[in-house]
Amino acid sequence: MSTLVGKKAPDFNVTAVKNGEFIEGFNLNQFHGKKHVVLFFYPLDFTFVCPTELHEFQDKLGEFERLGAEVIACSTDSHFSHLAWLNTPRKQGGIEGVTYPLIADMNKTVSRDYGVLLEDAGIALRGTFIIDKDGLVQSEVVNNTSLGRNIDDTLRTLKALQFTEEHGEVCPANWNEGDATMKPTQNGLKEYFAK
Repeated sequence: MSTLVGKKAPDFNVTAVKNGEFIEGFNLNQFHGKKHVVLFFYPLDFTFVCPTELHEFQDKLGEFERLGAEVIACSTDSHFSHLAWLNTPRKQGGIEGVTYPLIADMNKTVSRDYGVLLEDAGIALRGTFIIDKDGLVQSEVVNNTSLGRNIDDTLRTLKALQFTEEHGEVCPANWNEGDATMKPTQNGLKEYFAK
């Protein structure tokens, strides 16, 4: 499997569900030049780890929006399955209250294009892709189906990307907003370690 980091994010033209409505022709290009995109894949509706992640993204949605990022979820389920899951209360394992778009990838082309499709099972791994305003993939993290992702780290990575875009400096290991950064030079490295 090759990485998409540094490459153009594959576009798609699919049906999405948002706020109880079907959106035909939902595509990635609509955000080009306007927003960063956090596109995340999950295995299946009505499963176990998946609703914990979808609710956590919803709980943090205001922070993603404050950063000018669009959050989009994708699985190989149909838009009808997405709608049914959205209409199922949280206490019953549903994702009622999720307001960002869920795209339907029944033909599995989106999951395949992003390199997260488990061909034999017909489901996606837990892939998270951060795409910049130019449509380039800047971060790619893929977990196996049993390993839930850390949404706080997705936020941290998005903030780091935006910091480097704005300031031209790089973010060292374990960087969090407000921490020291460095110029991407030998002197910058020395100055960072001298602090």
